[in-house]
Amino acid sequence: MEGYQALLARLRYKHLLLVATLGRLRNLHQTSTAMHMSQPAATRMLGEIEKVFGCRLFERGARGMTPTTIGEMLIDFANNALTRLDRCAEEINRYQLGGRGQLTVGTIMGAAPDLVAKAVITMKRDRPMLQFRLMGETSDQLVELLEQGKVDIAIARYVTSIQHNQFDFEPLGNETLVTVVRKDHPLCRQQLPPLASLIEEWPWILQPTSTPARQALEKEFEAAGLVSPRDIIECGSIFAALQLVQQSDCLMVMAETVLRDYLDANLITRLSLSLGRTLAPFGLLTRKNTIYEEPVNEFCEILRQTAVDWPSA
Repeated sequence: MEGYQALLARLRYKHLLLVATLGRLRNLHQTSTAMHMSQPAATRMLGEIEKVFGCRLFERGARGMTPTTIGEMLIDFANNALTRLDRCAEEINRYQLGGRGQLTVGTIMGAAPDLVAKAVITMKRDRPMLQFRLMGETSDQLVELLEQGKVDIAIARYVTSIQHNQFDFEPLGNETLVTVVRKDHPLCRQQLPPLASLIEEWPWILQPTSTPARQALEKEFEAAGLVSPRDIIECGSIFAALQLVQQSDCLMVMAETVLRDYLDANLITRLSLSLGRTLAPFGLLTRKNTIYEEPVNEFCEILRQTAVDWPSA
C-alpha cells in the first residue's frame, strides 16, 4: 500500500463523499442518484478508490453493498473529514457575513441548567456575535459526537476506561440523582417500603444501559444483592421521560438539576431514596493532541471558573 501522504494526495472530496454516502445507503444505484451522477460513473469512482487502497472496500451482494473491515475504517474517516469540511465552510461563510464563528458544545443534561448555561451567558457577554450550538445528550452519545468532530468539547463522563487514550478529562462537578414519582402517587401516601419491594412491585423509568448513570445504578442494585427492575421503560429522552413519569405509576431516577422546576411546580414528588451515590464526576472532555482555537480555550476557562462556585462541584 502507498505511503500515508501519497494516499491522502490521491483521495478527493468526491471520493470521500462517495464512500460516506455508500456507507450510509449500502446501494450503488441510490448512491449515484444522491450524488447526481450516473451509476457507471459511480462504479468507476469506487474502482479508483479501491485501486488506491489495493483491496475491496465493499462486498457486492444481492441485497446491496456490505463494507469490509477496511471499508468501515474508510467510512468513519470520510464521515469525520466531511463533517469538519462542512463546519469549516460554515464558519468561513459566517465570518464573511460579519459573524464571529461558531462553538458547538455537547453537555449532559445534569450540567446544562446551571453550569453550562452560566458559562454560555458569560461567554456571550464578551462575544455577542459568537454562535453557540448546544447539544444535550447522554455521556455515551456525547463521546461519540466528540470522536466524530461534531462537537468541539463535551461536558460528560468517560463511558469506558480506555477512552482516556482518546480524550483529556478535567473533572468539573457531579450530579445529585433523585428518585421521583408523579404527584399523588400511591407511594406518597404511605411509608416508603424497602428498595427490594420497590424494585419488585413498581415500574421504573431508567436511562439506557450504555449511560454512566444507569451503570452506577446497576452497581448499587448489585451491591445490595438485588436484581434490576424487570418492569422498566428504558428512555434516553429527558422530555419523554418527564412526560412518562407524570402520567404513570413509574419511579424515575434523574439529576436533581433537570427536575428542579418540575419539583418546584409540584408536578412530581421526590422520594426519600438515596440512589446514584457511586456516580463518577462529570467533566470537560477534549480530544487529545488537538490544537483548539481561542474561543474554545476561552470557553473552557470560563467553565473551570464557573465550576468553582457551582453548588454541585
